[in-house]
Amino acid sequence: MNPQILRKHGEDMLAADVLSSKCPSRRVLSHLTSRWGVLVMVALMLDGQQRFSTLRRRVDGVSERMLAQTLQALEADGIVQRIDFKTVPPHVEYVLTPIGHEAAEKVTALAGWAEDNLDRLLAAAQSGATRDASNIVQLSGETHTEMS
Repeated sequence: MNPQILRKHGEDMLAADVLSSKCPSRRVLSHLTSRWGVLVMVALMLDGQQRFSTLRRRVDGVSERMLAQTLQALEADGIVQRIDFKTVPPHVEYVLTPIGHEAAEKVTALAGWAEDNLDRLLAAAQSGATRDASNIVQLSGETHTEMS
């Protein structure tokens, strides 16, 4: 994936290349794949439009601050729409945009794959931890790690 200069509407634009540090898609991808970004998108995909407090309860472990930051980032990227009902007390809900729905389908599929393969993934992680521990060698009273 080599970035190329494209001409669009008389302007020079960099072609999308997620492997390039200059590609703007990296910022969006970092929001989509962040710890909380993935979970918020899955919750919105599975449960539809939700209030902030409902999302906070649904996404177990997220703090109010992190949820607010995550929603702001996803909104800025066009993934989530914030709907303000202009009422007192304030009533705001969040919903996936059409492009956010497309992204959430992919992320939800990945989350489903992780759930379906949890036993295998945990076994592989345990196997890797055991293998790493077996590489530790005791030499003259000090612990050293063999290099592979």
